Amino acid sequence: MSESKHNHKRKNHHHHPVNEKNLLAATLLNLVITVVEVAGGILSGSLALLSDALHNLSDTFATFIAYLATIIGRREANPKKTFGYKRLEILAALLNAVILIVISVFLLREAYDRWNDPRPINSLIMLIVAMIGLLANLYALIILKKDVHKSINVRAAYVHLIGDSLSSLVVIIGGILMQIFKIYWIDPVITLLISIYIIREGFVILKGSVNILMQSTPDQLDLSKVKQRVEQVFEVQNIHHVHSWMLTDSEIHLEAHVELKNDLKLSEVKSIHKEIERLLVHDFSISHVTLQFEYETGKKDHSGLLVGHCR
Repeated sequence: MSESKHNHKRKNHHHHPVNEKNLLAATLLNLVITVVEVAGGILSGSLALLSDALHNLSDTFATFIAYLATIIGRREANPKKTFGYKRLEILAALLNAVILIVISVFLLREAYDRWNDPRPINSLIMLIVAMIGLLANLYALIILKKDVHKSINVRAAYVHLIGDSLSSLVVIIGGILMQIFKIYWIDPVITLLISIYIIREGFVILKGSVNILMQSTPDQLDLSKVKQRVEQVFEVQNIHHVHSWMLTDSEIHLEAHVELKNDLKLSEVKSIHKEIERLLVHDFSISHVTLQFEYETGKKDHSGLLVGHCR
């Protein structure tokens, strides 16, 4: 009979923790920017500024969800949720991506209407508010920079802020052109450019989140190479029933059946298991390995051993 060992030690799973205070600070900062830009967009009549405000509102929501996900994601695993709450961050990133895309579709529709019916814009107010927004977004980017590689959710929020910084810059350029040349059709064009960027980035985040939730094989992991390397280990006949997925954006899991060439003792199998685990961790950055060892697979008289290890 097979025996399974899944000793999940969450402390070993943790990469460097995210600083939730920085996320909260970025959230409050973006909320202030959103209010200022909405007021500025209404006063100036600029759709581009309002679109930038809506983008900032999505940034506010993104960073706030990232903040909540970071706090809740640190809860310990329990008998009902044996992997803990880490995937809450992935769900939050998925929600952020959907919000980005929905807002962008709305902006595209508004830009189309404004293109057909251009209106005068107070470009001076537009310029001042856009500059304030750019400076605030750059400061928020500095706050989150240290945590950007620690969580897909923080990375999603960071992408929001990069996009909004770029859109604020484009709004500033458009405001200067309107101030000098009085060409107000630039406003819906800027909105179009911002929306296209948001949609592109939104789909990138959406794809990454869905792949993790669907337990897809990580893009960076080639299972054919895994099979080739493992089958070079002494006493290994073949490796089959290989499955790999990501628990979070930084934790790769792999399980497989390993058929041995000879009917070995448990103590002898242990050394083979350690060798396979070492190469999977070292060469393929897999953090959790579960292997079931077999002999003469397919015959009635064969034994199996399931060995799991969590780094």
